[in-house]
Amino acid sequence: MPYVNSDPHIGFALEIVQADIIARYKRLMGYDVFFNTGTDEHGLKIHRKAEEAGIDTQTYVDGYAEKFRGLKDKLGLSELNFIRTTDVHHKAAAQDFWKICDKNGYITKKSYSVKYCVGCELEKTDSELVDDKCPIHPNLQIELIEEENYFFKFSAFKEKLEQHYKDNPEFVVPDFRFNEIKAFISRGLEDFSISRLKSKMPWGVPVPGDDSQVMYVWFDALVNYISAIGWPTNLDKFNTYWPVVQFAGKDNLRQQSAMWQAMLMAADLPPSKQIVIHGFITSGGQKMSKSLGNVINPYDIVEEYGIEPLRYYLARHIHPFEDSDFTMDKFKTAFNADLANGLGNLTSRILKMTITNEVALTDDDLKTTVFGDGSPIEFYEHYQINKALEAIWKQISDLDGYIQTEQPFKKVKVDLEAGKKDIHHLLFSLYKIAQQLEPVLPTTGAAIQALIKERKMPEQPLFMRKD
Repeated sequence: MPYVNSDPHIGFALEIVQADIIARYKRLMGYDVFFNTGTDEHGLKIHRKAEEAGIDTQTYVDGYAEKFRGLKDKLGLSELNFIRTTDVHHKAAAQDFWKICDKNGYITKKSYSVKYCVGCELEKTDSELVDDKCPIHPNLQIELIEEENYFFKFSAFKEKLEQHYKDNPEFVVPDFRFNEIKAFISRGLEDFSISRLKSKMPWGVPVPGDDSQVMYVWFDALVNYISAIGWPTNLDKFNTYWPVVQFAGKDNLRQQSAMWQAMLMAADLPPSKQIVIHGFITSGGQKMSKSLGNVINPYDIVEEYGIEPLRYYLARHIHPFEDSDFTMDKFKTAFNADLANGLGNLTSRILKMTITNEVALTDDDLKTTVFGDGSPIEFYEHYQINKALEAIWKQISDLDGYIQTEQPFKKVKVDLEAGKKDIHHLLFSLYKIAQQLEPVLPTTGAAIQALIKERKMPEQPLFMRKD
């Protein structure tokens, strides 16, 4: 879930679009999918931002929550659940979770001194710092926290986590991120603070039985994965969907695949099903920042190009697991080449040939579904969305080559039956491509299938070329 300390950015758009593509794919495969996102609204960073703005913290987070809720329409997301960590049900669930961990002996209270990155909302060891700065947030000063807090006994879970990783060799995707977290665990685990003094940081979920403390943001926020699906008040719903697949950025690797899993074990709950970790998006080879003026706002792209071109670019030209570069020049080039000149032009050419020569798909053709086998399906299954799109665009390229080689628009004039057979092949292939595209381009995929069924030309180009 995004932290509501700034406007939605292209990095979170990548994460939520990736998750939506997989949710749509799974629904097309016949699964009952619960697609959840929301906003992480507690913590020191947010409290300070509200103070800087001179407004009440709840008012501050309310405004940002609506901006993130608006991504559903702005990014063409499918049916989803939107949870806020300030929701009454979630806060109650977080407190119940705390009580179980405490009862099971995994929470203790002690004084400590630690280096802390407000940007990550994480404690940092000297080995994790570069020139005494967090490498992820080098613009922020590392703070020294000295107080008495509650701690989660993370150190008790080294062997259990290692066994879980061994028993589930695909628990973290991709492999190199899995290797990172296994290496982290192997070095030994230290207990981590899960509360803050309310007098210093009042914005958080109250610790059960201790009014002087509030929960540390990560302990509270991670519980959203189970509170969103009914835990602990609706266990029928919870047991229907748990365990789940979680999508997160590489800066969340430790929290998602180790801390949260240990917390679940402490509460006698099964671990998550799988953790999918994506990289960062850079711009012109540099990290995006307001000071450099290279921040890309997904809303601006949607306003100029539409929703589905952005979804397409994020799916095909941004690597699902590694860091990738995004510039508007690259985006525009891909839009013109792949969508306007590629998919859009091919669709118009094939539809024109079929209408002119009265070729149509049979009822059996129209009942065909591609969501059962085929290379794009295999790639969707392994979250390799870019490879799924490459396989589909290979088919588009092959159809263009087929038209050039076989020239069915000429063949029908000298051999009507053979020409129509070629055109039928093109039309049926386009129909299957449109189905394969539905997880990424749901509107375009559905529109192409409708045009084929109705034997109509689009009223305007599917994608208007940008000069």
